[in-house]
Amino acid sequence: MIRGGRSYVSTSPAFSNDAKRLLVCTGSTVSIFSTLTGLQVASLDGHTALVTSVIVVPASSPGSRILCYCWTSSLDGTICYWDFSVPEMIKKIDVHLPIFSMVIPTLLKTPADSERSSDLYAYISAQNINKSERPKPLIGQLRKFNLTKSFIGGITLKETQRPEIITVCPSGRFFGILSKNKLIIWKVPDKESDQAILKKIVLHHTKKFSVLAFHPSQRLVAAGDVTGRILIWRGFGNRTFGKPMKYDEDNPGVRGDDDAESCSTWHWHPTDINVIAFSSDGAYLYSGGTEGVLVVWQLDTGKKKFLPRIGSPLLYFVDSPDPTLASISCADNRILLLKMPYLGIMKSISGIKLPFYAPEAFKVMCAGYAFDRAGVVALRTEDFHVQIYSLLDDREISEVVVCERNHQPADEITVVVTLVTLSQDGSVMSTVEVRLPEEDIGGLTCLKFWTSTSQNNQFELSTVIYEPHRDSHVSSVAFRPNRPMAVTTSEICDFKLWVCNDGTHRKNELKPSSGWVCYAVGSYKRRPLTAAAFSGDGSVLAVAADTAITLWDPDRNELVGVLGNTLGPIKALSFIGQSEYIVAASGGPKSQLSVWNMSQFTISWSYMLQVEAVASDQNSSTFAVLALLPKSVIQSKETTFVGRDGIILLFDVKQPQPVASWSVTKAEGGGLAFVEANQLEDDISPGTRKHGLLAFINGQHEYVLFDPFNDQELVEHSVLVRKSPAAEETVYAGYASLYGELPEFDWKKNQKAASEVVIMPSERPWETIFSGSSHTLPPLTKLCGAFLEALLQKRPAAVEKS
Repeated sequence: MIRGGRSYVSTSPAFSNDAKRLLVCTGSTVSIFSTLTGLQVASLDGHTALVTSVIVVPASSPGSRILCYCWTSSLDGTICYWDFSVPEMIKKIDVHLPIFSMVIPTLLKTPADSERSSDLYAYISAQNINKSERPKPLIGQLRKFNLTKSFIGGITLKETQRPEIITVCPSGRFFGILSKNKLIIWKVPDKESDQAILKKIVLHHTKKFSVLAFHPSQRLVAAGDVTGRILIWRGFGNRTFGKPMKYDEDNPGVRGDDDAESCSTWHWHPTDINVIAFSSDGAYLYSGGTEGVLVVWQLDTGKKKFLPRIGSPLLYFVDSPDPTLASISCADNRILLLKMPYLGIMKSISGIKLPFYAPEAFKVMCAGYAFDRAGVVALRTEDFHVQIYSLLDDREISEVVVCERNHQPADEITVVVTLVTLSQDGSVMSTVEVRLPEEDIGGLTCLKFWTSTSQNNQFELSTVIYEPHRDSHVSSVAFRPNRPMAVTTSEICDFKLWVCNDGTHRKNELKPSSGWVCYAVGSYKRRPLTAAAFSGDGSVLAVAADTAITLWDPDRNELVGVLGNTLGPIKALSFIGQSEYIVAASGGPKSQLSVWNMSQFTISWSYMLQVEAVASDQNSSTFAVLALLPKSVIQSKETTFVGRDGIILLFDVKQPQPVASWSVTKAEGGGLAFVEANQLEDDISPGTRKHGLLAFINGQHEYVLFDPFNDQELVEHSVLVRKSPAAEETVYAGYASLYGELPEFDWKKNQKAASEVVIMPSERPWETIFSGSSHTLPPLTKLCGAFLEALLQKRPAAVEKS
């Protein structure tokens, strides 16, 4: 069994001492990526719950940069010590408390800063699992832990309503936490011991804090708040931590009796600040928030420059030991490696994109996921993109920009990509985007076909079709196996068959043309059409007409049969392999799963189930169903389904009893698919399979692949780190080492791609003619040529007199 789809941005990553590796917390493991290739090279497996901290042991001298040791903490209540060059676990300590954050200040100190203790101490933010009789129990605890003796100290530094994130000073002298509108800072003792007393100060603000950072060398701390302001305190703690001194009477910007020389405020961000970090030399301050812009402030002058259009809210900024390298973690599960100080994006380490929650007006139109047979899934994302993701390799293959829009978190959503569909071989993709009318004016549905130009699933736009079904949105799209044909359905009672021209030269044509055009139109008793599917050999097309299943000959567009009525409107159809059966999933108050015999035009068997997804194996007579558990089962004390809300059922089409079943979590919004297992034969089990692996992706885009017919496959394995020629690290020299390798430009290829885009004009072009960014619009003469020509007064022709 292979798991994937983990979050790369649950906590801040860490660079190795030579900056050639990036350690990323991914669920219960730590994934190690190469900063040269952006590919995963190893993983640390040993925790059983979410890893919350990863701390690389710094090199004490330039010669020790090759050492690769780190500490990790987890919600499973353990702390582990690793050699990640092997990789292997050296030591495991059980704290018996879920750890949400951990820092080890002693590792950052130099021998000149303090007397080195023989013991190593960590400060942890843990959850108190003991029940409290307080009306509002304080479940967060900040405590000291002796890593050498595996002993947790008796002193609790602070109790909070929930566990807080600890931030440590780069010099190891201070650490602090945020508690609403308070910033609490402790000074690390010069000589650590189990009973050492820590001094602290509290700095106040009128708004709630969101993030903090310490200066690497000066006694200076910066914090961001939820309104977009940055507060910078200089000389904090001089009265408490250092020698007593007199401040000026006014103490500019300092509130009340706070222990600081001064406090200044900077403001550029419009909303919450998630990122605050100082450069390694302390000359610059980096900040970022939900608007997706990294701001670089010059600390002495307050001047700033920007890295705009990142496309997602920023979460973490990490400087590396190499001054020319840094990383940004984004909310869309992506880590960007930056070339410093130019702020150029070198590499992108992309995990699976997080789920996109459409507005209420779009939810009826939106569908789930698109799979191909090779284990590739296409996902709709929040920024009008489609992510092409490999489930077998657990990495992003490519990203398709469906609609050109800049990231604006404050704007209302008016455009959504509602549907995405892949052909079985993954060579063609279709997308549907819908624009809502504004004040009952406008509104548009756009169908696009994309073709894959290489084995890496790099898709290029082939055809754009405006309003494919007049004033109705597209309810489903399906591709015909082994033939360049697709079908779209709508709720205004018609379906359309689309075929792709091969681009061959025809008589009286100036140049070859290629693209998708309408081949035929059909309907059935003016019923709304909600779903469609092709048989395995493509000879039969099934279209759901409300509660009936209509069977068509796609070549002649003729109705060949009708299967009876289901209890509710059909929302999904699937042919069962090469058999004579078809399965239908209907929704509504009487949700139903029904299996129909096409040769006898009768129903074989059915269940009352609320089905989320259906998938069939093309090489056998089995199919799988993802269904939601009834609320009565979820709320019951049945131990089988504790914490679960869904179930996967595996059926043989001729038997109504399930062959196997698995209870799952986060089933709502999930998807199922059978994928080919040829690539994994050597990795999972010997022999040749006659069936595929079953892929399940839940509502949070976490997924698992397993063999549903092999009980041994239910034993979990770690995600495979698959080696490829691209994983070999290349060392650049000269120009390429400074600015990176120049991309290759193929003029003929770009010209050919541009000529292949076929656009079918809309009947109402004025609604879309000025959509998109201004810098991407065609010249005005191309947009309004006829209008401008009408304004020109034609000069009368001169007549020569003889």
